[in-house]
Amino acid sequence: MTVVTVLVGATAVLGPAPSAAAAGTVPRCADLAGGRIPASAITLPTKGGRVDSAAVVTQVVSGTTVAYCNVQASLSPVDPAAPDIRLRVAMPVGWNRATVMFGGGGFNGTVPDVAQNVPFGRPDRPTPLARAYATYASDSGHQAGPTGPLDGSFGVNDEALRNFAAGDALKKTHDAALYLIRRGYGAGPRHAYFAGGSTGGREALVVAQRWPDAFDGVISAYPAWNNMAEILQLGHLTRLMARPGAFPVPDKQTLLYDSVMAACDGRDGVEDRIISNETGCRFDPATLRCPGGADTGPTCLSDPQLASVVAASTPFSWPYRLASGERHYPGFPFLSGADMRTPYLGFGTTAPATPMPATSGFGPRYWEQWVRYFLTRDPAFDSLRLDPRHPGTWLPRISHLSTIQDRNTVDLRPFARSGGRLLLLHGAADELVSHRSTNDYYRRVLDTVGARQTHGFLRYYLVPGANHANFGAPAFAATWDSLSALERWVEEGRPPVAPVAVDNRDGRTRPLCEYPRWPRYRAGDPDDARSFTCAP
Repeated sequence: MTVVTVLVGATAVLGPAPSAAAAGTVPRCADLAGGRIPASAITLPTKGGRVDSAAVVTQVVSGTTVAYCNVQASLSPVDPAAPDIRLRVAMPVGWNRATVMFGGGGFNGTVPDVAQNVPFGRPDRPTPLARAYATYASDSGHQAGPTGPLDGSFGVNDEALRNFAAGDALKKTHDAALYLIRRGYGAGPRHAYFAGGSTGGREALVVAQRWPDAFDGVISAYPAWNNMAEILQLGHLTRLMARPGAFPVPDKQTLLYDSVMAACDGRDGVEDRIISNETGCRFDPATLRCPGGADTGPTCLSDPQLASVVAASTPFSWPYRLASGERHYPGFPFLSGADMRTPYLGFGTTAPATPMPATSGFGPRYWEQWVRYFLTRDPAFDSLRLDPRHPGTWLPRISHLSTIQDRNTVDLRPFARSGGRLLLLHGAADELVSHRSTNDYYRRVLDTVGARQTHGFLRYYLVPGANHANFGAPAFAATWDSLSALERWVEEGRPPVAPVAVDNRDGRTRPLCEYPRWPRYRAGDPDDARSFTCAP
């Protein structure tokens, strides 16, 4: 990658936007550097912002040399104890008069790369910035420490918590970026898009739910939309797997994966290490039980290990009411992960413990950070002491947090009426965010909005074999040029028709089937999408 930066001169304030006659596709970096962003430009409360730097950058993006104005800015919180929101805007020369905002991941805390691709994007297609989109993103209102997206310490501050979990930082960032773009180019965008996966996928649904007029098109991949509900199941599993002998070590994880594959791989018509008909997969983990239930080695599962994997794949409910209305998290399929080279359920290679080992994986560490900083606000609290089924005096706080973290509005008719279009994607082997949860959200939208109207603005594709963000070695490393599909739908009125996913490692293709349909093999080359049909 080649990057050349040229600093431009600073000015004291940002003046009014140039007239429409002066509008162009070449950004005026010098007019932005050192300027202020007025609080009046942002619809949610802030104390305004400042442009920290503006520089003309030349960078090779997706094989294309792109020149753009790289703007870094900060928004000041209302609460002086809260952190700033730090954001970055890339304004390319030759702007196409459209924008893409990127979501984050984990607990956020860093500004995403504004030159990146959309989630599950085709690596052989230009990224948004290489297509001359103005792109932008923020750290969601806090700056992570050495643990990066697993740093939840910002949760002790209410404004920082709302910026992240409720999504307030999304609108603040959007408004500030739009203000800068209008002053940089002398005009606003004709079209605005949002793309994100995981936490960013939840953020994608947040903008469609809370600000239906802000974006014309949204890509939401593997969204952690019911964040509170998932955290409760992660906490339950963390405590189970922390019991002596209950953690399935990597050899046991591989045994489970291979056993499920042997039982279910061919049920979609072809044995290709991809289980497309997941709901038709019937596997009894008790067949892996060690004689007498004791751990006798890597060829079987002990009773405590069986209890852990069964709990992971079983819906988890709690015997109390949450203010968000959520009642359960649906669990994960036995086949989560990536040939078990990605640790099972994101629980790593060693059992959870106190303090939580880095090798225990994403799920337990996420739970520990949430307990310490969101819930108890006690950095020394032992997360294994808290039973999510019986939280005792912490129940009122959990219920309150559910109203911030569960972004579960399913009436998307305001988004549809504004002309919005939504592409929803999830991998059926996701080890961190259950695809069953996205199935649930989609069914709720259908029940609320109606099938016909939903089909007018939303497409949901469940991708067999794909895991969380193509991390590690998934059975199918799914990619799709979803941005082009969304452009055609928004700008030309042409919805996706028979889209095809490509494995970015070996070129295998599979049809992207609208949920609940799945790819059934008919005949021909099993590496060719044309050999499959979308079965009910």
